[in-house]
Amino acid sequence: MERVDCVVIGAGVVGLAVARAMALQGREVLLLEAESAIGTGTSSRNSEVIHAGIYYPQGSLKARLCVAGRDALYAFCESHGVPYRRCGKLIVATDASQLAGLEALQAHALANGVDDLQRLDGDQVKTLEPSLQAVAGLLSPSTGIVDSHALMLALQGDAEAAGALLALRAPVTSIEVMDAGLCVEVGGDEPMTLLATTVINCAGHHAPVIAAHTRGLPAEWVPRRYFAKGSYFSLAPATPFRHLIYPLPEPGGLGVHLTLDLGGQARFGPDVEWVDGLDYPVDETRAEGFYAAIRRYWPSLPDGALQPAYTGIRPKISGPGEPAADFRIDGPAQHGMAGLVNLFGIESPGLTAALAIADEVSQRLET
Repeated sequence: MERVDCVVIGAGVVGLAVARAMALQGREVLLLEAESAIGTGTSSRNSEVIHAGIYYPQGSLKARLCVAGRDALYAFCESHGVPYRRCGKLIVATDASQLAGLEALQAHALANGVDDLQRLDGDQVKTLEPSLQAVAGLLSPSTGIVDSHALMLALQGDAEAAGALLALRAPVTSIEVMDAGLCVEVGGDEPMTLLATTVINCAGHHAPVIAAHTRGLPAEWVPRRYFAKGSYFSLAPATPFRHLIYPLPEPGGLGVHLTLDLGGQARFGPDVEWVDGLDYPVDETRAEGFYAAIRRYWPSLPDGALQPAYTGIRPKISGPGEPAADFRIDGPAQHGMAGLVNLFGIESPGLTAALAIADEVSQRLET
């Protein structure tokens, strides 16, 4: 049995950030990834938005770690040459009945520490984005976009420069508590058994499965997993927009919004459907429902302008009809198993919050 100080499971953006943080603390780190490359799951199937922290429940981990992670992410991108842009976001009210909701959203954001939202009237919205139909809006200058793949490569580079090792095609099959540490069974092309002082489970969709195969972990610390699939459609002609455009949030989600990538490509999404597993093909017929939603704030969207782009599937731990769950970061103080941290339900804003999540994991290991 080979001994290793710290095992991090999952080389998505959060696992890479955690491995980097552990390695920079001088720890011996082995990062295990089940797939043949880093970041092939949730980390590569998202809108690449740097979120400001506006919507999340006050006092939640999502709210706190999004605000802290946003600032840390901008600084990291600047210092490491990761492409990004603070393009800003407009949240728009399309009729007078939504004005109270817009005001409430601004107050909620302020309570979360997002203190730079700017209230705009309809004319000011038109000045920024002439194609929009809106009676008022909020401008979020802290919202941006990032090259997620360049970000992950930069995190990997830092981690490896500090001594971390990455093993691909190395799925973890079980964990067991032993007197000398945590025994980690690894399958794949080169099966191995590791004895680790610390194990951090950042496996995304697979994290609850690994937790279920952790002998000694009480069942109440293993959440059920759910799969929320979101479809995205790209805009065939060139976009007239310079900002991200979001409608006022609706019950159950943020509505169909417009995001941009760093090349200027506009994408609309997501709509949400609950699925039974990781099923990524785009159902082209779902575009039909997008047109009406988008035309509430962009009436001149041309017929036939939407083309299938991609889908993402959020690693949910709350199901249909249930309140959205907060991030779960379960350390020894929660479940009682020394050296083990499980991360569950790390969906949006996980990309934005990745560096702050890594700091939170460090703190959970110290308490």
